[in-house]
Amino acid sequence: MKKILIIEDDQTIGEVERDYLEMAGFEVTLAPNGKVGLTIALAEKFDLYILDVMLPEIDGITIAKKIRESKDTPIIMVTAKSKESDTIRGFSIGIDDYVTKPFSPAELVARTKAHIQRYETLKRISKEDDHDRIEIRGLLINLDHRQVFMNGETIELTPKEYDLLTLLASAPNKVFAKEEIFQKVWGLDSDHDIPTITVHIRKIREKLEFDASNPEYIHTVWGVGYKMVK
Repeated sequence: MKKILIIEDDQTIGEVERDYLEMAGFEVTLAPNGKVGLTIALAEKFDLYILDVMLPEIDGITIAKKIRESKDTPIIMVTAKSKESDTIRGFSIGIDDYVTKPFSPAELVARTKAHIQRYETLKRISKEDDHDRIEIRGLLINLDHRQVFMNGETIELTPKEYDLLTLLASAPNKVFAKEEIFQKVWGLDSDHDIPTITVHIRKIREKLEFDASNPEYIHTVWGVGYKMVK
């Protein structure tokens, strides 16, 4: 049984999330605030974390940062905000997805299932793949250790940034449509979340490219998607 940790200070919302996830077959732990939640998150092993952004004592962003220091387990953020700056902040520290209040509990369950399945698939492929690296000019991706290097220097990427970069690099010069990228990297079919890809591409370029405004590796194919240029 897959284990989920919910950190939510609104008891009603937390209990609804817990009930729906338990009905879907998950084992759920519900923490009432950030301090308790962070202690549990670091002490136990979970298959996915659901964090409210606005929490007493320790906020969700801080908790996500702490989790990312040692784990690449999927994280879904729950927020009352919908500004792009808030989502960019979350993605930049390594969250995998976000839902904005009010949201459908059934949608949260669907996203939870998709992220866990995607995470397990990527782990399995990484173990089974005989080719343990991808090299494109000065770019080196170590698939076994999920590490990225540019001209010998380590590039720090979030889990989703790594997955997106690896997808593009796995088929150089192939144009990936945004819908295909979202389905393969996030494991979801959702048109309204397509801008999420744009945010991640921008962050990857800022870390990877010498000049992010004039990229040499990841090119935009206007009206379609993106490709990795070999």
